[in-house]
Amino acid sequence: MVQVRSLAAELLVPRRAAAQKSVKVDGHVDGGRDDLVALDERSDAWLVGRSRELLAITQAGERIDLGRHIDEMDRLLAQARQRGEARMVAQLLRAATAIRVVDQTTAEAASDMVEEFLDHAKRHDLLVLQADAHALRGLRLLLIGREDDALTEVAVGLAMLVDNIAPDLQFGSRAWHVLMASTLMDLGTVLGQLGVYETADQVMRKANRHIRNGAGSHDISVHLLTRTRLQLGWALRLERAGEATSANEHFAEAAAMAEAIELPFRESLFRRKPDRSAAEQVPVIGAAHALANPSADHLERLIGLLELAPPRELIFIGIAVARCLEDSGMVEEALETISAVQKRMHSTPSEQGLYLCLIREFARLSASGPDEGGERTTSALQLYVTELEAQLSDDRQSRKAILDTRREHERLSRRHGTVARQALQDPLTGLPNRRALDERLAELAAQIGEKPLAIALVDLDGFKRVNDRMSHADGDEVLRVIANTVRDTLRGSDMVARYGGDEFIVLLPGAPLQPAAAALRRAADAVAGLPDNQSHGVTLSVGVVSLRQGETAARALARADAAMYQAKRAGGNDVVAISDEEPTEDEPAEHTPAHALPDPTP
Repeated sequence: MVQVRSLAAELLVPRRAAAQKSVKVDGHVDGGRDDLVALDERSDAWLVGRSRELLAITQAGERIDLGRHIDEMDRLLAQARQRGEARMVAQLLRAATAIRVVDQTTAEAASDMVEEFLDHAKRHDLLVLQADAHALRGLRLLLIGREDDALTEVAVGLAMLVDNIAPDLQFGSRAWHVLMASTLMDLGTVLGQLGVYETADQVMRKANRHIRNGAGSHDISVHLLTRTRLQLGWALRLERAGEATSANEHFAEAAAMAEAIELPFRESLFRRKPDRSAAEQVPVIGAAHALANPSADHLERLIGLLELAPPRELIFIGIAVARCLEDSGMVEEALETISAVQKRMHSTPSEQGLYLCLIREFARLSASGPDEGGERTTSALQLYVTELEAQLSDDRQSRKAILDTRREHERLSRRHGTVARQALQDPLTGLPNRRALDERLAELAAQIGEKPLAIALVDLDGFKRVNDRMSHADGDEVLRVIANTVRDTLRGSDMVARYGGDEFIVLLPGAPLQPAAAALRRAADAVAGLPDNQSHGVTLSVGVVSLRQGETAARALARADAAMYQAKRAGGNDVVAISDEEPTEDEPAEHTPAHALPDPTP
């Protein structure tokens, strides 16, 4: 029998800083990492993979080295930003945001990262990651005590995913399904912490369908871990409401998931000891087994997990320990355990419902304990819990109704916005269309006295050959790929619009002529560097001008068109800039090869 007399004292001691030991994690050694000095030599896949490893450590409940892991995550993100590939940056932004919203202390300062993630996902039209950004924003708001705002965020995220969404194959099919599952799990986590368990379970089941589409061992482990947490919270809430039979069903389901995690856990990214089970290393997994079947057999393992447990898991572990002690006839020790957990718990706004479970557990144990003269105190506590549970039940029903209302409102708003957006969007490429271009150009032209505006006309070299030799469907795909490449290469404030056929217009507000030409050269180089099976040899000819004070848009576009034809006559795959000194009929426009231009970012 494990020694339990010092258990309460042990629970009150702050968790010790772990020694900096090297722990192997699927081929990576964590602790004192020397392999970060050459991040620029690492592949994109390595950056994404390492970010997943760092996130995995915190997802398993470890917080000891959270600050160090966040610093490393930020270095990975900085490297991804330098490379500029939009989807890779989005995945690193998600990881850098998610690692911050696991703890109240880091969530306070996470606002800027959350907003950058959301802005990036919007700018690059990454709908699933937009929904995830709203979920992570909701988690942050929960941690700082703003539950109503968190409910709004999860309603927005759910509304984004209400329709069937076509997979974004630029991520790769498997990676897209994993992102979709992660987004749904993040939304479900917020709902669970808000106490809207029924809807949370529906969202988690939807995530499970995406997990089945080729997810690896780690993604399966994360999914089972998240659902185990949900089931335990749900079971404890049902106990408070007096629904013992239903509660036991959810405890049993949590235990089944805890059992199922063992095999994928061995091949997951979680930091772990290979000779020990998940139940011995992950607090919520050990608690799930014990709460389904309390006995002294679990005690030694549970006490070993106490140091690893963050607040939510600490409540699960504490109650599990108390029930195992109670089963062994050690009610007084069980009471000491619950009391110690209460003292150890910090004020965590997002865990109020679970904290109430500790109060209920203390009242229940007191009723069966040896405390003479404590009957009235116990009765008062039980009455308090009963009344408060009734109030919380009303709050949950109200939250469910508010969630449904806000989600429907957001769905209708998005549908209305989609209709309005489609009127300004080219259906083939997803870029702004001629109408949107005219509106934006008129808006920017009115500001010419305040800041410059560069206008570029882009024409595709060799596009007719693709249509003639292949099919129009292949030609359409080339247009889409090149449109996305140009848009992703330029700044978020620049507009790339389809002008018609294989011509595009680019507006670069605030950019002088030469920096604008240099930016367009980078775009042309990005297109020229595409794999042949994507571009089929198509390149860009670009003409760029600066809009003059008082000049009409039509006149500026005519000058850009003339410059573009000079680039074509020079052989294509070139950028020609016409300066403010417009050429005469006999004098050619100033040809400014972009490779000879300085390369400041506009």
